[in-house]
Amino acid sequence: MPDWPETSWPMDLSEARILCSNDDGIHAPGFEVLERIARNLSEDVWVVAPETEQSGTGHSLTLRRPLRIRKVSEKRYSVDGTPTDCVLLAINQIMKDQRPTLVLSGVNRGGNLGEDVTYSGTVAAAMEATVLGVPAIALSQVYGGDTVPWDAAEQHGPDLVRKLCAHGWPANTLINVNFPDRSAGEVIGVRASSQGRRKLGDEIVESRDPRGVPYYWIGGMRTEDSTLAGTDLNAVTHGAIAVTPIGMNMTHRPTLTELASLLQNGKLAGEHAD
Repeated sequence: MPDWPETSWPMDLSEARILCSNDDGIHAPGFEVLERIARNLSEDVWVVAPETEQSGTGHSLTLRRPLRIRKVSEKRYSVDGTPTDCVLLAINQIMKDQRPTLVLSGVNRGGNLGEDVTYSGTVAAAMEATVLGVPAIALSQVYGGDTVPWDAAEQHGPDLVRKLCAHGWPANTLINVNFPDRSAGEVIGVRASSQGRRKLGDEIVESRDPRGVPYYWIGGMRTEDSTLAGTDLNAVTHGAIAVTPIGMNMTHRPTLTELASLLQNGKLAGEHAD
């Protein structure tokens, strides 16, 4: 695995090789927004995205069947797999002779806030890039009605990405960006935010198919707290862009220290100290 990052900070985006991916599929409207953001930053833009929507796939790899790569046009490919599959194949196969210097994932149709990040294919694409040693940013557009305010992401995205890449961030870390449910002109600013609390799936819909066999549909109701200051949920609720660094090492250090003390003799049950 290469050292992190492949290009030294600050990154000159005008010379960057940018890989775009997502989880809504290669034909999604948010992906068109992402491509325009990327082309605003660099002329060397590559696309490797799922053929169909892969929302909620998380950081999953396809291991039980072969994957197909389809060349759509120059520097543009689709994969019949997950967002993780797409980024892995892009970096290790399609672009192996000259790997990307930055991966952008999104723009997701809907926020990836709180615990969403554990389910999100958008965030997972950025995760895969991160573990492969390529800096990555996940971008999502929050919306609540029938219309998605894509202009918020499209107008504010390029300058925000430039600012983040000019500063840089640590190894083994990705950046998660959520644009609020506001038009571009109504966005009040940018806030560095911690991950909030939001859980999908509190409502389970039960019904029966035409043969009378029961089935269950995970509903969209959420338990969330947008009142806690400093969180991503609080930021977007107040009309700000939320920027959250997400670490790939999920070890809980305080508990690790406690366990090290508890298990310091290293003996298993039934063993006796010398």
